[in-house]
Amino acid sequence: MLTALAIRDVVLIEALDLEFGSGLGTLTGETGAGKSILLDALGLALGARADSGLVRNGAAQAVVTASFELFMDHRAAGLLAENGLDIEPGEPLIIRRIVKADGGSRAFVNDQPASAGLLRELGAMLVEIHGQHDDRGLLNPRGHRALLDAFGRLDARAVGDAWRAWREAEAALERARTDLATAARDREWLDHAVAELTGFAPEPGEEATLAAERSDMQKGARLAEDLISVSAHLDGSEGGLAALRQAARRLDRIAGEHPSLTEALAALDRAVIEASEAEDHLAAAAQALSFDPARLESVETRLFELRALARKHRVDADALADLRDELAARLALIVDGDAGMARLEVGARATRQTYLDLAEALSDARRAAAARLDAAVAGELAPLKLDAARFRTVVDPLPETQWAAGGRDRVEFEISTNPGAPFAPLIKIASGGELSRFILALKVALADEGGAATMVFDEIDRGVGGAVASAIGERLARLSTRAQVLVVTHSPQVAARGTNHWLIAKSHDGLVTRTGVRPLDAGERREEIARMLSGAEVTAEARAQAARLLETA
Repeated sequence: MLTALAIRDVVLIEALDLEFGSGLGTLTGETGAGKSILLDALGLALGARADSGLVRNGAAQAVVTASFELFMDHRAAGLLAENGLDIEPGEPLIIRRIVKADGGSRAFVNDQPASAGLLRELGAMLVEIHGQHDDRGLLNPRGHRALLDAFGRLDARAVGDAWRAWREAEAALERARTDLATAARDREWLDHAVAELTGFAPEPGEEATLAAERSDMQKGARLAEDLISVSAHLDGSEGGLAALRQAARRLDRIAGEHPSLTEALAALDRAVIEASEAEDHLAAAAQALSFDPARLESVETRLFELRALARKHRVDADALADLRDELAARLALIVDGDAGMARLEVGARATRQTYLDLAEALSDARRAAAARLDAAVAGELAPLKLDAARFRTVVDPLPETQWAAGGRDRVEFEISTNPGAPFAPLIKIASGGELSRFILALKVALADEGGAATMVFDEIDRGVGGAVASAIGERLARLSTRAQVLVVTHSPQVAARGTNHWLIAKSHDGLVTRTGVRPLDAGERREEIARMLSGAEVTAEARAQAARLLETA
């Protein structure tokens, strides 16, 4: 809901701050007072084209700030999140647009820079502006199918799921055809490659394992001579360890003769123990570093062949096993080509049929909903002085090239304004006043199906009065129970229906002309409606009639 609008230096508006509430708000004023400027300013905040001609004469820039109350489940909140502009619960959405007198513009959403494109997307979700020259919203056929679905409470998700499943099946079939054609051309190479890889049987991690084993065996080969020499100095009857033990035995016999001999014996015992441990470690090292020359040759041959195979296929050695499986699958596709293709073709046909069945059911439901919508709109036409007009919702099949997740239908609203006249799109054959009233009839018929939280109607009552104006006011009031409605009006019957009333007026100080807008209290409101009834001179009779309108509204 639009809660506030601040305008600075836009055409004749120098500074204006407005606050809005729920319900029906009416804006009135004499012709030429500047009502269009107010709507232009709002449109600017909602992403309309930035025209430097909107900047007030003598000002450097024009600034418009629109504030909205936004529920977190509103689709605009999702759009903000997608663009990194999350808002906290309860926080207002503030859109600011600046247009410079020398050209160029800037836009901000909650004080963060934003593009004009984002403003337009947000604006379409936040506010619907309906006027005689509006080519968006209800007048744009691209949105008519979604409006019909909303009116009929039709859920197209199953059709969308079926559409995606069909497209995926068709894509898989096309890929299979391409793969099969490519694989068939490479049959001889595939036979050889699969046989070679299968015979070699590479395993993931094998290269690292072989390289480590080869390294250990090469190290053993280098150290073997040194280990033999060291062991010769320790082992055997002539080795150092045997000599130490013999010396310890002889010293043991005389150690008691002197304390130093006792200490020498203890040192020799320790040396024997250390030497024995050294002998054990040498044996363990020799065992660990032992190698079989035949095994070394076998490991090196396997390692070199593995690396050569990887270079041949331009992959890492660890990827050879996966490559074997991939090539085998391609070869199997050739072998099982006809059967595999047949299965994919059956699957594609089945998913297509599922889509067709669901889309046809959706089309039937749309045609039924279209009949109900036509009846609902028809019921609104006569009170709006459109009793000679006819409205219809066209649901036509699309060519297969245009089928999509939303179904196979083209939906468009059409009217015939006179008996016997052909049907045509709303925007092409309705006059300004008729078009506005058709829009109102449609909005009333579609009122329960949601839409923007704020609707603006620009002079929807132009060219009508009396009972028709009263009917317009009654329908606008009905709409305002479901959404915020703002209407620029020349009709006292419509103005009397408003929950809030603002007066748009132009003033002169001899040098500068300004447009201002101010809210009216009950007395001022009665006086303004009386002016609308009587013209320049407000009569007592007009005031009495204004009071009656306000009482019965």
